[in-house]
Amino acid sequence: MRALLWVLGLFALAAGLAIAGRYNEGYALLVLPPYRVQISLNLVLVLLLGGFVGIYALSRLVARTLALPGAVQRFRARKGRERAAQALYDAARLRIEGRFGQAMRQAAAAHEAKESPGLAALLAARAAHSLRDDERYRAWLAKAAEHDDEVRVARLMTEAELAVEGRRFEEAAERIADLQAGGQRHIAALRLALRTAQARAQWSEVVRLVRQLVKVKSLKPEQAELLKRQAHQEGLRQRHGDAAALNAYWQDVPRDEQRDARVVATLARALIAAGDGVAAQQAIEKQLDVEWDSVLAGLYGRCEGGEVRSRLVRAEGWLKDHPRDPQLLLTLGRLCVQSQLWGKAESYLDAALAIEPGWEAHVELAQLAERVGRTDDANRHYRAAAELSRR
Repeated sequence: MRALLWVLGLFALAAGLAIAGRYNEGYALLVLPPYRVQISLNLVLVLLLGGFVGIYALSRLVARTLALPGAVQRFRARKGRERAAQALYDAARLRIEGRFGQAMRQAAAAHEAKESPGLAALLAARAAHSLRDDERYRAWLAKAAEHDDEVRVARLMTEAELAVEGRRFEEAAERIADLQAGGQRHIAALRLALRTAQARAQWSEVVRLVRQLVKVKSLKPEQAELLKRQAHQEGLRQRHGDAAALNAYWQDVPRDEQRDARVVATLARALIAAGDGVAAQQAIEKQLDVEWDSVLAGLYGRCEGGEVRSRLVRAEGWLKDHPRDPQLLLTLGRLCVQSQLWGKAESYLDAALAIEPGWEAHVELAQLAERVGRTDDANRHYRAAAELSRR
């Protein structure tokens, strides 16, 4: 459209000049003794205009000719950048597609062309790691480190992630520490730190990281509860046999996290094994006052120490609300045995068996029968216990 307007404009100008020239009778007189030349003024104007156009065209041609090497160089540089950018794109795409060898070659080409060299080196390092080529993996990481002003966080995240993937958890912990020293607290780093702490059995650190991830809404409440439960259970097992360490650990657990029946059960078992039945009893009582749990009711009967009669009274109070709980009936039978209430003990144990046959109740009845001299009954219960334990 613009070209058409230019053509129309030139035609209009030519027509205008032609009409103006028709009525212009002026002339130019050129004198060069002894010669005199008289020329139409219209011709002079045409010659001047033609000369100007010719000189302008010649100057443009010369300028373009002189600028041609630079233009060629800029064209080649632009094409090189385009190829390098395409190589970087292809490296990322090929790595996602699982073609790691090709991805590493494309990343190397982009790095050589200095197209985001830090990022290209990291892509090459990831591809080499996927190929299990540790030598080239380390070499590309070293090249990426040369551009830490650009990709330091990305490099440390890459090293930490791939170290976790390769189960090199000590190395992963070092890289995560470097990230945290730089003030990096983003979600991906926290998740890597969580996996590393779990692998290194640093259960207190696991709980701390889970709490942080909950704060940033990166974990669902049910996921967080499961992870904290596992961490507390493993933390308690690490202190197995040390009642003082178990009690100290439990004191540091927040109150809301103490209200997990499975964790309390782990604590109770560990305290019973460490010989602190009284602390186990108190922990169970505190939890059962909040929420009923049959497993804890069963563990309550295995706690030794303290005032047996008061424990029996408390357990019989629970029975009013849970009359058909076999674990509670088993516990009542054990507490009656400890109180030497043989008949009452037998009644509770028989009631437990009537609801849910179990080898523990048969063993308790067998031992009770031995105490009162009923050998045949004892043998019968031992056989029943052995049969049930094999199932």
